[in-house]
Amino acid sequence: MKLRIVRFGLWAAAFALSGVALAQNVPEQFVVSGKAAEKIQDFTTINLATAERIADVCEKAAVAQGVQISIMVLDNDGNQVYMDRMDGQGYLNIITADMKARTALMLRAPSKNLMNSAIEDPPRELQYIQLGEFANSGGLPIVVNKQLIGAVGVGGSAPHPPVWSDEICAHKALTEVIGPSVPPLVQDLPPRQNPNPANAPVPRFATATPPKTSLPAEFVVGGKGAGNVFDSNQISLGTAKKIARACRDWAASKGGTMSLYILDNAGEFVHMERMDGQVYNNIRTALLKAQSSLKTRQRSPAQEQSRRHRAYHYLFQFVHQRGRHSDRCRRADDRLYRCGRRCWRWR
Repeated sequence: MKLRIVRFGLWAAAFALSGVALAQNVPEQFVVSGKAAEKIQDFTTINLATAERIADVCEKAAVAQGVQISIMVLDNDGNQVYMDRMDGQGYLNIITADMKARTALMLRAPSKNLMNSAIEDPPRELQYIQLGEFANSGGLPIVVNKQLIGAVGVGGSAPHPPVWSDEICAHKALTEVIGPSVPPLVQDLPPRQNPNPANAPVPRFATATPPKTSLPAEFVVGGKGAGNVFDSNQISLGTAKKIARACRDWAASKGGTMSLYILDNAGEFVHMERMDGQVYNNIRTALLKAQSSLKTRQRSPAQEQSRRHRAYHYLFQFVHQRGRHSDRCRRADDRLYRCGRRCWRWR
């Protein structure tokens, strides 16, 4: 009996050590490491440098094909790490890139698997929708040495296999950045033919000439891209990247990190990046600050100050109406917040 226990203990220890070895087998060049990894308690999540390289390679391939894309890279927890929206992309292109990446992350497999399944059995797509999954190609898991470190999703361009598609773009980028260990693409199934094709005309919207702007061309989307979105006042991806680079360099020079979102004038993502060591709260609050500034047309500190003033005003009204400790609150405005909290608990 003791011998069996010893054997079981040795087997369990060996199994645990093998898991640790696999986790540590991911080269540091691809994942968050050092103090940043210790801070987030995760040594297996994709780092900013790798995510940025994947996006750059995919965007260069899109430029070579004369198309525009949106690309989203997630870490293994589903947090956004890096995102680019090329000029001329709209809401659907942007959001589907994120949906494809999340589907690949949930499946631990290409999002095309669901698309092929829906082609074979169309009612299945309703189930996938209920599960929050997107049955379309363009999402791939990012795996290094059998360890999932994130996922990538690409959207926004019409497929022309075997030469081009969102998925082919993502796969080429992963192969160039990660290496030949990236598995081959899943086979494309022919689309199911509609037995009752509709003959109704499909409306198409296009501009005869690109919209005009009074802003410097270097800062905004122009030409065909502006015509695609019917707006020549949206911030361009090139400008957004310059802002992000300056912010990243400044944070690094101070020994810190940051998460950053740059939105266009419609509130859609243009560029996003999360430096190594940032957690969900950092990422989420960066987005909320950008959205608040867009809605209020003010810097977020002004918005925060205004929020606090309104909170103090409401607390003062509440305390005054309740009649408990209201005199003390009126005499000490600087202690109003704490007094209001006490009165709120005692109501």
